[in-house]
Amino acid sequence: MPNLYAVIAGPWRAVLVLGVTQIVCWGTLFYPPVLTLPLIAAERGWSVTFAMGGFSLALLTGGFVSPYVGRMIDRHGGHRVMPVGSLLAALGLVALVHAEHPAAYLAVWMLLGAAIAASLYDPAFATLGRIFGAGARSPITALTLAGGFASTVSWPVTYLLIQHAGWRGTYLVYAAVLALVAAPLHAFALPRSRAELSVPTTTPAAPPAPVLPPHGWAFITVAAAFAAYAFVPSGLSAHLLAIFGRAGIDAATVVTIGALFGPSQVVARVCELAFARGVHPLMVARFAVGVLLLAFALMAWLGVSPWVAAAFMVMFGTANGLITIARGAVPLVLFGPVGYGALIGRIAGPWLVMQAIAPLVLAFVAERASDPAALMLVASLALVSFVCLAILRPPRA
Repeated sequence: MPNLYAVIAGPWRAVLVLGVTQIVCWGTLFYPPVLTLPLIAAERGWSVTFAMGGFSLALLTGGFVSPYVGRMIDRHGGHRVMPVGSLLAALGLVALVHAEHPAAYLAVWMLLGAAIAASLYDPAFATLGRIFGAGARSPITALTLAGGFASTVSWPVTYLLIQHAGWRGTYLVYAAVLALVAAPLHAFALPRSRAELSVPTTTPAAPPAPVLPPHGWAFITVAAAFAAYAFVPSGLSAHLLAIFGRAGIDAATVVTIGALFGPSQVVARVCELAFARGVHPLMVARFAVGVLLLAFALMAWLGVSPWVAAAFMVMFGTANGLITIARGAVPLVLFGPVGYGALIGRIAGPWLVMQAIAPLVLAFVAERASDPAALMLVASLALVSFVCLAILRPPRA
């Protein structure tokens, strides 16, 4: 890690800037719907399923837009693309306040989906890849440390704003924060440097590390691994606490168990930064999904009790914290830094699509079958992810 002056004056400033804006963007776009959409549905006479469907449509739209965003960041830089995402997000939140007709409501969420594709982790990873090149793994890890606090900040702040200003006032405040804080930081504080353009002036550089071609079987396997995993956090975030409640755990304990997720993510990322920087990110990803599979096995063996649920949440948070890092680092190491933004965008597409459909699919399975069947489906997708990661082989020198 560099010293403070290097962080402020050098390319590491990007980590500081994106750390702030990721908390803002995740905290205003991704986490509030779980609190605001039931209120929107009740006020406008819609079903909660329809209201939540707007958010799923946003993620689906983001999946289609992400490859284009990645290519634009490769070409023009995050300092030009990500401000557009922040301003689109601000415009979308203002429009959401006034979208009374169902068709207008869905159209606004499509706009917000494009903003999500240009605002959250994937464009941030692409920006760091453009700035740091092959050395982007440590900046990516440091960035996810900041991002891990987004839910910790967002849910309490959103709850308080709703109490004092309602859901409309909450979204207007968030629109102002996106337009007046996130957009200027993206536009004026992100470094303009690009790693590929730097020329060594000292001793001859070592031969570049071998990389795989960013297409064909290897790319399909990587994209499939992360897409299959994307179903897990999206589906569980929407339904896991309710499943615990239906298993007989009281509401206060369920909320306490849910609060273990965020700190577990952060602790896992700190450990990765401190102890696993020399470990191939593919091994980190395998370990993460392996921990998650172990958590499912533990719950299947011992049943759902408060202690088992707490252990599951800690292991789930650990796995998700590490996978967030791996999603940025594995493509970088396997396929190299050239065209990294476009590559991340192509991987983000199926990731966001799976995120979009997971809550709806899991709700259908839980309603038509049972909670154990829903958990079995999630575990099966985690197993698919693990198998894809297991069969991948890094290129040999």
